[in-house]
Amino acid sequence: MSQPDNPLYKTETASYRERWIGFIHGLQDRICAALEDLDGQALFRTDEWEREHGGGGKTRVLSGGRVFEKGGVNSSVVWGKVTDTMRTQLKIDGKNWFACGLSLVIHPVNPYVPTTHGNWRYFELYDDSGNVSDRWMGGGADLTPYYLFREDARHFHRSFKDAMDAFDTGWYPKYKQWCDEYFANKHRGNEMRGIGGVFYDHLRPADSADADRLFSFQQANGNAFLPAYLPIVEKRAVMPYGERELEWQEIRRGRYVEFNLIHDRGTLFGLKTNGRTESILMSLPPRARWEYDYQPEEGSPEAVLLDACQHPKDWVK
Repeated sequence: MSQPDNPLYKTETASYRERWIGFIHGLQDRICAALEDLDGQALFRTDEWEREHGGGGKTRVLSGGRVFEKGGVNSSVVWGKVTDTMRTQLKIDGKNWFACGLSLVIHPVNPYVPTTHGNWRYFELYDDSGNVSDRWMGGGADLTPYYLFREDARHFHRSFKDAMDAFDTGWYPKYKQWCDEYFANKHRGNEMRGIGGVFYDHLRPADSADADRLFSFQQANGNAFLPAYLPIVEKRAVMPYGERELEWQEIRRGRYVEFNLIHDRGTLFGLKTNGRTESILMSLPPRARWEYDYQPEEGSPEAVLLDACQHPKDWVK
């Protein structure tokens, strides 16, 4: 897309977008550095790419680590024309669009360490004159353990509750419920892929002051990720495990794959907007398993985890 058609250069929110882009790139750097430091072996490979239809991004992928089997921390700054497919399937309208965000997925080696996902994004729509016709924030983070430790669940949820309570004490329970409902495999009776966290979308600012407030809200949530996740990793990565735990990890990873390919809006948006396939599918685990009608033994640790995925709980209490 030529520069005159690039929304970065022609709307009144340019400075706001530049601030957001700066935050996303800084957050990506901090998260990658912290994960490399904890792993102590693997390093992120950085792949900078350009999108044919406008924009580009930085894909950072880690694999074969001591602690992390596979991890991706991706940033993107992309734009383009609203297509008929986007209008029909994504329910958005306008002439052009802009999106910038960070998305991460971390798959650990040890089955006692949970997988985690996080995403923080900003989106704008433009009318025929190049003016902003709509804009919103979205994001959240969730935890997908293979074995349930209630103190870990409490710590993760409490971290994001504390970040949100500074803005509105009603937001955490609302966005916690939204997360429980969103990150669920509808085709498996609304079985959650993990134990949730927070999820929110289409947070539209009422005015410029509210836009700054939502920016700060996003910063607080993005900055809460490392303190929410790393202490859990440090505690569980040293626990011994065997083939039983690995098999269960692969079965639950299969559920993760199902959700991402069937239900996840971010995956669908990327594929429907001619996104970079390698970056979009970075979220998939390196190993997964599907066993016909598998049911864990009643009363087993695996059954306890499955029950938590089938029946959302108030982890903070």
